[in-house]
Amino acid sequence: MDGTIINSIASAERIWGDWARRQGLDVEKFMPTMHGARGIDTIRNLNLPGVDPAAESALIEKAEIADVDGVVPISGAIDFLASLPPERWAIVTSSPIALAKARLAAAGIPFPRFIVTAEDVKVGKPNPQCYILGAERLGVSPSECLVFEDVPAGIKAGEAAGADIMVITATHGHPVETPHSTISNYDGLHAHISDDGKLSVVRG
Repeated sequence: MDGTIINSIASAERIWGDWARRQGLDVEKFMPTMHGARGIDTIRNLNLPGVDPAAESALIEKAEIADVDGVVPISGAIDFLASLPPERWAIVTSSPIALAKARLAAAGIPFPRFIVTAEDVKVGKPNPQCYILGAERLGVSPSECLVFEDVPAGIKAGEAAGADIMVITATHGHPVETPHSTISNYDGLHAHISDDGKLSVVRG
């Protein structure tokens, strides 16, 4: 969701940047580590003394829900999603459900029929559990899925699940080195269903 169909970087970095400064962290070094992962996992991995990851991530979630200023769809994403049969795609996000709803609404993207959020898994990305569950909810094997991702943790999760990967670079400030196919946005991209029911993604 974040970085793949919506751009929420401004909001996320405002909230997480303030939190990192309060913890005395090097904000510039910290910021790249929080994208694409569950908040509780990000905080837990820091091993900060006296910091309760669950309590801190709950406070951050509340602040992020209240601040959706600048949350926008990635170019072409709304039309692309509208071209997909609703039963053939899902959102798999590290965001909690309340935050996902707030950001999708802010970006003008309809809530999907199927979604996997932070509450649905015991271990977040790069663990593949989320994508395995997403495929299960779609009623297919992960190997039949195309995962759209933008950060290393998500790419690794998709790979480990056995899915194909498409890397979205719309929110990247630097070139991405990846063996996977890449697109900068969804302009001109749409779904195509062949006579045998196979779903493919085409541009033009």
